[in-house]
Amino acid sequence: MDPAAVQVIALIPAHDEAPRIGAVVRATVAHLPVLVVDDGSTDATSAEADAAGALVLRQEPNQGKGAALRAGFARAMADGILAVVTLDGDGQHDPAELPRFLAAEGAQPGELVIGRRDFGRMPIVRRLSNIAGTVALSAAVGRWIPDNQSGYRLIGRRLMAAMLESRDDGFAFEVEMIAVCLREGWPIRWVPISTIYGDERSHIRPLHHLRDFLAVARRARRIARGGPV
Repeated sequence: MDPAAVQVIALIPAHDEAPRIGAVVRATVAHLPVLVVDDGSTDATSAEADAAGALVLRQEPNQGKGAALRAGFARAMADGILAVVTLDGDGQHDPAELPRFLAAEGAQPGELVIGRRDFGRMPIVRRLSNIAGTVALSAAVGRWIPDNQSGYRLIGRRLMAAMLESRDDGFAFEVEMIAVCLREGWPIRWVPISTIYGDERSHIRPLHHLRDFLAVARRARRIARGGPV
């Protein structure tokens, strides 16, 4: 990766995604250089990603998505990268939509562009969970946040640096990004993306998830009002 020639890369955190990561990387490298952070996989995720054309950073043991993203942010910043576009390694994000993020950033440079999903196209449990989370976070921070859990997003260098201070490893990490932008006055924008789900069974427990998310929303409110990450 030549820092002098590259300003934006794709960052893909992955854990045990060997059957899918190769196709995701091959589709993504058509648009951007790819950094895959293999988060302690026990399968051939690293080998498949490397063969498909990604630079692979491996961390042991498995530490969670937040930790994988921080590792990717640190590597990107060390290489002089100005922004990353994060997408998942399981095929739920369409790499063909990467130009939407680049166009949005080019039109109005900022720190965060989030892919907005169509909740109506989600399985019912996920739909209800996302709607409840949207309402809870929007109420907490005093601004309508149409999609806070989408992992398809462009993240600028200042926001990457700020998020290195976080210690959250789960879904709260991506909510924190929004709260930090609100605290700092950095613009947040959304672009429409496809809503893709396979036949996998959802592991979401709605009441348990809502309880956890309410705690995350309260923390996001504190951060957005000037508190630390």
